[in-house]
Amino acid sequence: MDKNKQAMVQMKIQRTMQALAKNRIPAFYAPTKEDAVKLVESMMEPGNIISCGGTVTLRETGVRDLMLSGKYTFLDREAMNPEEVYQKTFSADVFLTSANAITEEGQLYNVDGRGNRVAAMIYGPKKVVVVAGVNKIVRNVDEAIMRVKTTAAPPNALRQNMGTPCQQLGTCVGCKGDMAEGCAAETRMCCHYVVTGWQKTERIHVVLVGEDLGY
Repeated sequence: MDKNKQAMVQMKIQRTMQALAKNRIPAFYAPTKEDAVKLVESMMEPGNIISCGGTVTLRETGVRDLMLSGKYTFLDREAMNPEEVYQKTFSADVFLTSANAITEEGQLYNVDGRGNRVAAMIYGPKKVVVVAGVNKIVRNVDEAIMRVKTTAAPPNALRQNMGTPCQQLGTCVGCKGDMAEGCAAETRMCCHYVVTGWQKTERIHVVLVGEDLGY
């Protein structure tokens, strides 16, 4: 990346981290995917019961490989009954996930279909670790809403072959600015909308990675 562009990216990262800290969401910077894995590992203890949300970012960084390393008791919904995993996740030591968007004002924005991912972020696991690339940073919640509708949801729908309008059109059919506006497809992925702001405890931790990751 051009050094001037890189300088602007670093400024954006610093603004976001400072805003998250003010909201009692500790934030850490990892220049590379490899650094991110080391940071995440430092936030967990051997033997911890861990779980995760469905996320491309954890695969791309190698964090999922860490989860499968045998050092932890991994509640893996790909290898277990998903419904059982969803229930057990609420008593996990650590829940790992990404975010659909992170604002420079210090908020996390997430949209979910079933709601199990956002539910675990809000309540249950002792610690939540959010891993996100710099491409997830936006200025505010309004930009976060549009990011999901135009950038995150369409490729996610394609990845899972949901057959939704956004998969077919490459964008949401409800882009007039209303958070919950969208299609009426039976396979709709956007049903729960959560903005995470100021926290009572430092339970949620964010790892910002200096690369584009996930959707």
